[in-house]
Amino acid sequence: MYVAVKGGERAIENAHRLLAHERRGDREVPELTLAQISEQLALGVDRVMAEGSLYDRELAALAIKQARGDLIEAIFLVRAFRATLPRFGASEPVDTGRMQIRRRISATFKDIPGGQILGPTFDYTHRLLDPQLAEGFVPEQPATGEVSRAETPRVTDILGRDGLIESPSQAEAEADAPVGDLTREPLSFPADRDLRLQNLARADEGFLLALGYSTQRGYGRNHPFAGEIRFGEVDVEFFAEDAGFAVPLGSIELTECQMVNQFKGSATEAPCFTRGYGLAFGQSERKTMSMALVDRALRARELGEEVSAPAQDEEFVMSHSDNVQATGFVEHLKLPHYVDFQSELGLLRRLRKEFAEANASEPLQEAAE
Repeated sequence: MYVAVKGGERAIENAHRLLAHERRGDREVPELTLAQISEQLALGVDRVMAEGSLYDRELAALAIKQARGDLIEAIFLVRAFRATLPRFGASEPVDTGRMQIRRRISATFKDIPGGQILGPTFDYTHRLLDPQLAEGFVPEQPATGEVSRAETPRVTDILGRDGLIESPSQAEAEADAPVGDLTREPLSFPADRDLRLQNLARADEGFLLALGYSTQRGYGRNHPFAGEIRFGEVDVEFFAEDAGFAVPLGSIELTECQMVNQFKGSATEAPCFTRGYGLAFGQSERKTMSMALVDRALRARELGEEVSAPAQDEEFVMSHSDNVQATGFVEHLKLPHYVDFQSELGLLRRLRKEFAEANASEPLQEAAE
């Protein structure tokens, strides 16, 4: 189709060299190291790991460097690398109730078991540019204390003990229930909640944020409270068949959000709150909050609600949430479409010619009459 393109290979090779040159920038400026990106651009690394579906800080930092800071391009690179990796099995479900917490807040209860832990956050800053950061500012050491390893109950568990929030469905409560795998199975509709949550965990943060915001503005029945947002480390275990028990692989950082949403009831069931859930790698609060809002919106049919808003339409949400797919479909427009366009151009010229001839004959017919 593109035979008419001349010298394309040489031009592309030089474009690659130019990209590498631009990526390096001024040689007088020290080159960024992966450790600097991982440590000082940690939230960008967290997003690339979450939406790239691969927990590896060094690889995510490498992808960010290679992509010149374009996080969606970096996510694409991580996804492509992930597709080359062998799969040995699935880890045991992580227990976020045993998380070694670095940050934990609740907007529903002031006093919660284990207390509110503000942790590292922008929430209480003034959003003013800090010129000290441009001068190599060394921050003051934060206060430290003994890390508690006690299990911290979730706020939704507290509500659940009193029957004030819906219980998990039977399928969700069964640990041995089969779980779908979006990376291996083609997406089909209707989709169960396990696949929806997988889709939302990999989804573009900005897309989810807009959809979550839309539910708060009335496009879908949703009145949320942030029951709890927690961030910290959880242990990952893998069941070793040779050993006959689960062995620890290490720990990863996760953010979990539990939304408490408007109540429901029926003639046979007492009114109770409903749930929305979000979980992502790293410190990804905006992502998990948006995910929890959209998760609750996508449960509209399950809860007997009218589906009237985009965030409630699972086919719309799940088919358009992936930024790698979206990028490919949008950016393919940059590729040569010369033949297609010439076809359209020829058709348009023929239609315009026929239109002009038809209009030119009308005055002659009027004169004859």
